[in-house]
Amino acid sequence: MRIEVANAAVLNLLTEREPGATICPSEVARRIASDDDANWRKVMPLVLAAVDHLLDRESIKLSWKGKALSARTGPYRIGRANDSG
Repeated sequence: MRIEVANAAVLNLLTEREPGATICPSEVARRIASDDDANWRKVMPLVLAAVDHLLDRESIKLSWKGKALSARTGPYRIGRANDSG
């Protein structure tokens, strides 16, 4: 599986949500994992790479409990870069 798949999954999940809503990295992994529900953990490294890539491109923003994060560290949520807040 390629990083483009994970990039697209992040952005697609965000467009499916209301403005201002965020997603969890595990939601992305579950979206792109194969049929077996346990496989989502195997694709987490790809999701993390996609998050870093999209963050570097300023396509997304990260936060935790309403506070902006500048890097992927500890628990975090993924949001649209152009959403206020």
